[in-house]
Amino acid sequence: MTDSNLTSRSLVEIAALLRAGQVSPVVVVEAYLERIARLNPELNAIVTIAPDVLDQAKRAEAGLAQRDALGPLHGVPITIKDTIDTAGIRTTSGSRVRENHVPSVDAVAVTRLKAAGAIILGKTNTPEMAIPYETNNPVFGRTSNPYDQRFTAGGSSGGEAAAIAACMTAGGVGSDLSGSIRVPAHFCGIVGLKPTSGRIPMTGHVPVAAELPGDAACLGPMARVVADVSLLFRVLLASETDQPTDAKQLKGVRVCWYDFDGVSPVSSETRAGVTAAVDALATAGMECVEQRPPAVEAGSRLWVELFADISARDLQKFYSGAEDLAGPLARRILDSAKQRRQRARGTLERAIQERNQLRAELLAFMDSKPILICPVGATAAFPHESSQVTINGGSVSVFRAFSYAQTFNVFDLPAVVVRVGQTAAGLPLGVQIVGKPFCEKQILGVAAIIEAGLGGWQPPSNTAGNPI
Repeated sequence: MTDSNLTSRSLVEIAALLRAGQVSPVVVVEAYLERIARLNPELNAIVTIAPDVLDQAKRAEAGLAQRDALGPLHGVPITIKDTIDTAGIRTTSGSRVRENHVPSVDAVAVTRLKAAGAIILGKTNTPEMAIPYETNNPVFGRTSNPYDQRFTAGGSSGGEAAAIAACMTAGGVGSDLSGSIRVPAHFCGIVGLKPTSGRIPMTGHVPVAAELPGDAACLGPMARVVADVSLLFRVLLASETDQPTDAKQLKGVRVCWYDFDGVSPVSSETRAGVTAAVDALATAGMECVEQRPPAVEAGSRLWVELFADISARDLQKFYSGAEDLAGPLARRILDSAKQRRQRARGTLERAIQERNQLRAELLAFMDSKPILICPVGATAAFPHESSQVTINGGSVSVFRAFSYAQTFNVFDLPAVVVRVGQTAAGLPLGVQIVGKPFCEKQILGVAAIIEAGLGGWQPPSNTAGNPI
């Protein structure tokens, strides 16, 4: 089996091949290492290879030979975002403060993956302290989009998304406070799940999501296909019961869809992607209604009011005494934080009260329309180092352009992204599927319908049009 034939297989397929003895963990790991050596120098998605990865593979091979109790990921290589602690593997969070940091303890999520038999292949690139929508940092530099290296892979889980899309890993784990799983999944044409906050412990993640951000941040699985994300999610939950809802059970379920949230207009190609997803759901027997839900127009503003000052303060604490190690973006935030007046406690309390009231209104609306379909953001991947994107002849800030993603962190609703097509320039387009709290298996079922109807992940190609 050739490198590309093996590494492009789904995580579920690789697990089945391993269990059947049709391929060994060592062969699988070597195939990924060969592909990483070939593609990663240009993409810069994987920043650290686990020093014991071949030893892990040999132990997994011995377990298969002895028919030990095998976990669902036994022998499957996966990657972990570089903000998540991995024992014995350098974990930097893209910051020079942690440039040589090697944790002694795994994050809880990593412990669960290992318990299921996964091989930790390495760590994937992230922006410094997981801040913006482009993956670039002073330790490793920037990650490029596998579909066009002039464009970003997104952030802050951009390295993970690029590595998965380019078949340098079977899947992995990212984190999300303002779209950091969903935006890179959208940019790179893969599947990414933002679960309800708290479902997967964030212990061992830096930056730490404490206080209000702790109600909005989460870890979540990323992979090329919905079935893989579903399996990873069950492992990360330490539960075997959350299988995706069957398509038959979704017939007749009401769907609310919209392509304008009142904050940022979207490109015509983005709008077409949303429409294609809705058509696929209607064909599957779901009842689709176009309507902007209540509260979504306030989501992006509330994100700033609730989280921006707290995040800046936490950054100040992290870099205290080491400000000279901050990269350009972190430095700008630190400088502005010194100049900014502390937000009045009453203002923050009013924002919390408004968030709670609007969330209640949105959940009441979703009692009759439990699935929301909307863009991930205003546009597909943008060129490196962009601060503005052009939409329908106008200019929108990058932050504002992804108000669609920020909203569901504010209201803490689970959301999954799946590919629905591509732009005329060949860049992937995703759509966001949102559900009620703890209804991940329902939105994964909806994502599976869209994936089946529209084709899902497609391999990147080289300049000759051949898969890379």
